[in-house]
Amino acid sequence: MAVRKPQQHPPQASDQASHQWKLWVLGAVPFIMVLGNSMLVPVLPKMMKVMHLSLFQVGLVITMFSIPAGLIIPFAGALSDRIGRKIIMAPALIVYGTGGLGAGLAAWLFPHPYPWIMGFRLLQGIGAGGTYQLAMAVAGDMFQSQERARALGMLEAANGLGKVISPIAGSLLALVVWFLPFFAYGVLSFPIAAAVWFLLKEPPRKTTGGFRQYWTGLKTTLTKKAGSIVATFLGGAVVLFILFGVLSYLADILETKFGFGELPRGFIIAIPVLASATTSYISGTVLQKRIAAWSRPIVVGGLALITVAMILEPFFATRQVVPALAILVAQGIGTGSVLPAINTLVTSATSTKERGVVTSLYGSVRFFGVALGPPVFSLAMTHRYWVFWGAAGLALVTGLLAWFLIKEKDMLPQKMRGGGGASPRSSRAPREKIS
Repeated sequence: MAVRKPQQHPPQASDQASHQWKLWVLGAVPFIMVLGNSMLVPVLPKMMKVMHLSLFQVGLVITMFSIPAGLIIPFAGALSDRIGRKIIMAPALIVYGTGGLGAGLAAWLFPHPYPWIMGFRLLQGIGAGGTYQLAMAVAGDMFQSQERARALGMLEAANGLGKVISPIAGSLLALVVWFLPFFAYGVLSFPIAAAVWFLLKEPPRKTTGGFRQYWTGLKTTLTKKAGSIVATFLGGAVVLFILFGVLSYLADILETKFGFGELPRGFIIAIPVLASATTSYISGTVLQKRIAAWSRPIVVGGLALITVAMILEPFFATRQVVPALAILVAQGIGTGSVLPAINTLVTSATSTKERGVVTSLYGSVRFFGVALGPPVFSLAMTHRYWVFWGAAGLALVTGLLAWFLIKEKDMLPQKMRGGGGASPRSSRAPREKIS
């Protein structure tokens, strides 16, 4: 009687499963990070009433989070290239959650909490500076072929899913008390920090040369690919500047012009963001197979769609909800098309030893776009057409720059340029081991 040997799983399948789990953990990082702004957007009108703020002042709740994050990100990225990613990410998540808890406690305990909330939002932004962009760098380290586009598309989709859920969650929590959303940051970020620390096992990083050699190599890379990097960085910043500016404006208009409460506002705001998240996942899947041929046309096409949406939106924004929302869905589709393509180009532009600082510089620019959006679009309350058409012009110029400046051959390594339509299995290159 033959003895059956126990079935053994091939090492490749085990490696794929391990990487898939790590990708889920990495996906939780942009998910929790995006709550930092998106969960508060539908609550901004309530904050205005309770704390007696202007639209500009309440918009600074978003700005005060985004500016310190943008300033911290490059330093976190450069440090992660030297000492590792997770040793930055896990403590940053703890700081992020602590800032949220502090803002919630200030709103609960102090009669005039606005300055305290702003201070804790600054702390929260510092923590956010060591999160999403380093998760992108880890994904770039893990996936070395056309699979990188799919992985980064999943991270952007997780970011988008957070944008979808967060306005609804923020509205629901605000029904209990307006400052309850702040407490959610600590509840969610601490377990994710633990998962990053214990589940992402990085080997010792191989650093050769000192900081001078590191910065010399980085300068050479940035100089050689300057046009493509400027166009991609600008593209990421512009689409998020417009997205968060429009969402902030929409939240106020839905209350002042149409009389929607917190919960309906949250669901309405989530619709264009859901379109963006869904498109991000689809775009990442498409780019996995045709990254070299399709990345630039997708970026330009997405920016063109945003341009058209911004031209049309002011005609309907204060008059008819359904057409205005349909136009913003088109804007969301454009945003979801642009970001995965740009993310893939940016993370592929450098080697592993420089990827952290480059993706972090890109993240800084994105955060500055988010920071500027709400204050600028607050001007649309009195100059609606000028603000929206100005945003349309900005998107149009960015699209033209992307078409003429982005060079896929400069940004993508040879193995990502030569795959064409090969299947993921046949085009897969060896990954750097993370565990």
